[in-house]
Amino acid sequence: MQAPQPWLLGSVGESLHRGKVGPARQADRVSFQRRQGNGDQLGGGGASLLPHVVGRASLRGGSSPRPSLSPPLPAADAAATSARSRGAGLWEGRALTGAARGGSASLGRAAGGASRPLSAMAALRALLPVVRRPLRPRPGCATLRPFASEADFKYILTEKKGKGRNVGLIRLNRPKALNALCNGLMAELNQALAAFEADPVVGAIVVTGGEKAFAAGADIKEMGNLSFQDCYSSGFLSHWDQLTRVKKPVIAAVNGYAFGGGCELAMMCDIIYAGEKAQFAQPEILLGTIPGAGGTQRLTRAVGKSLAMEMVLTGDRISAQDAKQAGLVSKIFPVDTLVEEAIQCAEKIASNSKLITAMAKESVNAAFEMTLTEGCKLEKKLFYSTFATEDQKEGMAAFVEKRKANFKG
Repeated sequence: MQAPQPWLLGSVGESLHRGKVGPARQADRVSFQRRQGNGDQLGGGGASLLPHVVGRASLRGGSSPRPSLSPPLPAADAAATSARSRGAGLWEGRALTGAARGGSASLGRAAGGASRPLSAMAALRALLPVVRRPLRPRPGCATLRPFASEADFKYILTEKKGKGRNVGLIRLNRPKALNALCNGLMAELNQALAAFEADPVVGAIVVTGGEKAFAAGADIKEMGNLSFQDCYSSGFLSHWDQLTRVKKPVIAAVNGYAFGGGCELAMMCDIIYAGEKAQFAQPEILLGTIPGAGGTQRLTRAVGKSLAMEMVLTGDRISAQDAKQAGLVSKIFPVDTLVEEAIQCAEKIASNSKLITAMAKESVNAAFEMTLTEGCKLEKKLFYSTFATEDQKEGMAAFVEKRKANFKG
């Protein structure tokens, strides 16, 4: 069986290492590639990456041969083109490094006139200084801005709390508008949620407002003049659902009013803690509309059909005590200690395995979407999956050894 041709090998460096690709053959392939109309186009993004690595002059007709994966020319053409490239030699590692650093320097520095093959490892070592160099944006190109700090937000305040700073705290901050949920506020909330979701230290998130209002609803001034076409074509309020897609547990610490969109925002969270003076309502019926961010659906699942129907059809509000009795709220605390209690709960959650916590949250949330049979099947699958994690081994070993578990996930 005939040995595979050099250009069929997976790597040009490998071909060079085996000594089967000489400078003449290299030039032949370049000539063939240009004849076929490929020019400087290299597959896999090579045309855009190669100039930054070896310099533009070397790719625009310098004396250096250029590696190509194209097949060689016929013998007649090869004889004509090989004469022009004979004696060019192969690249040395230091020549490649110099070209990469200089940008426009030629790669074709002859290795003393001798045709010495370049090993793949030597080529990689020559490119390391270029790979390690930090990327610099081109003039006129926008640079990526890091996650906005607390000072960059207009409508919210963010910080990390807890002894291990493993709790993300988001405070809605439009006090003059009773934290009305305008588009700008929701955009900033989503940005903060995404940042805490990506933070490997943060294990849980707390969302709260002020003492007078958690959020008094959506911003009526923004939506008052919208038409059906505006709402339908833009997917109005669809970006609110990002909170429900956060894998880390989210606790709502509700003081004061949680009306309309504020009540819906709290119900998107996984746990609701309420201050003694908190009030909940879905008063959209009084404005000639209905809840549009899950109010009719989540409220019904939380408190049952009768109370949900009463709240949605009358717009009446319920107290924190009534909300707890109905199952909407988990616990009630004094107004001034509410947020700290929520942070303590978040700290306890964050001390567990983040991976297993996310799986537990997924299983509980599935109970609202599936039948009992299907939900139990999902639970079993997730339960079995935990036995493939290091945290399950650590947790059970710590229990047997009567020590505190050190979770890594």
